[in-house]
Amino acid sequence: MTLYEFIVLIHVIAAVTGLGSGFALPFVLKGVKTAEQAKYSLGLNYLIEKGVKIGSIALLLTGLILGALNTSLFTEVWYISSIIIYLAVQVVAAGIMPKKIKRMEEIINAHNGNELPEEFTKINLELKPLNAILHTAAVLLIILMVLKPF
Repeated sequence: MTLYEFIVLIHVIAAVTGLGSGFALPFVLKGVKTAEQAKYSLGLNYLIEKGVKIGSIALLLTGLILGALNTSLFTEVWYISSIIIYLAVQVVAAGIMPKKIKRMEEIINAHNGNELPEEFTKINLELKPLNAILHTAAVLLIILMVLKPF
C-alpha cells in the first residue's frame, strides 16, 4: 500500500465516521416528548457530535493531504467543488447549529417540570432545515468524491 492509498483509506474512514454519524443527530432529538428525554438526548447528541467533529476534521485534512500529494487534484472541478461545499457548510455545522443546541441545553437545564418548554421545541424545529442542508451537502460530497463527474 502506498502512502497515497493509505491516506485515501483514512479519508474514507473519516467520511464514514464524520459524515455518517452526522446523519444520526436529527433522530436523537426528533422523538423527544419530555424534559427528561430532552436532557438525555442532548447528552447523547454531544457524544455523537464528538465523532462528527473528529471525522470531519480528519476528512478535511486528509483531503488536503491528498491534494498536496497529487497536485493535479487542484485542477479538478469536483475536488475544488468538494472543498468549497465542505467549507460553506461549516458555517451551519460549526457556527449556527452549536449555538442553537447550546441554547436548547440552557433552556432545558433551567426548566422545572417534565413538559418540554415551548422555546425548546421551537429551536428543535429550527434545526430541521439546517440538518437538511448538512445532509444534502454530505450526499453531494460523497457523489463528487466517488463519481468525480467533472
